[in-house]
Amino acid sequence: MEQEKRGPGSRESQYMSRKGHGLEPMTGAQAADLKTLADEVCEPSAYELGLSRSEASRRIDVLREKLRIGELPPHTD
Repeated sequence: MEQEKRGPGSRESQYMSRKGHGLEPMTGAQAADLKTLADEVCEPSAYELGLSRSEASRRIDVLREKLRIGELPPHTD
């Protein structure tokens, strides 16, 4: 029997190298949160399919901050 070779082009090595660089696909929960937040702040372009977990997390943080800032009382002197 021949053993399967796992070189640089194999699926497993591609996944492992991506995983090490933060390129895992966003989770279903992240996708749902991002879609909801993008709709709430009227920025539909913030939601895209195929984002990495780290990029989805970054966008979620930015949108949450925009919502938080929008809920602050107006500044008065």
